[in-house]
Amino acid sequence: MTLSNEILTRSPLLDADELEGEIGDIILSSRRGSVIRAAPLDNDHSLPGPLPDYVEHKEGVNQVGKLSAEAVIREYDAAVKEIEALGAELAEAAKKCEAMVAGVHAMVNEIKELAANYREEGKRYFLQIEDCSLMTSEVRTVCETLKKRIAASSSLAA
Repeated sequence: MTLSNEILTRSPLLDADELEGEIGDIILSSRRGSVIRAAPLDNDHSLPGPLPDYVEHKEGVNQVGKLSAEAVIREYDAAVKEIEALGAELAEAAKKCEAMVAGVHAMVNEIKELAANYREEGKRYFLQIEDCSLMTSEVRTVCETLKKRIAASSSLAA
């Protein structure tokens, strides 16, 4: 399955109801004293791995807000990477199309040249046939004239 098909058929990256439920579960669990985490947190209570360089936490945001924001930005960042990969795939497809179009243009020029050659060849045969027809008519005329002279000279000799 290509990347574009995968993106088109994939379910939404983020379900707001599901996210809200998970946040609620974290809050309830933390109030009871046991926090259930999908991924281990590092010392500053954030998800593992660095945040993308285009975002940073604001001062004063509580742990739930930070975790929620991190989860959302990571999903968006993953989607961005897939979109960029799709862009690269489309750019490659465009290069192939451009090469194909260039090949088609070259072939069209060859076809035009072939058509012009056929046209010239047809014209050459046309002129040859008409020249042969004129020569045949001239030969007939000469033969008729010669026939009449022969017939006239044989009637004078008799």
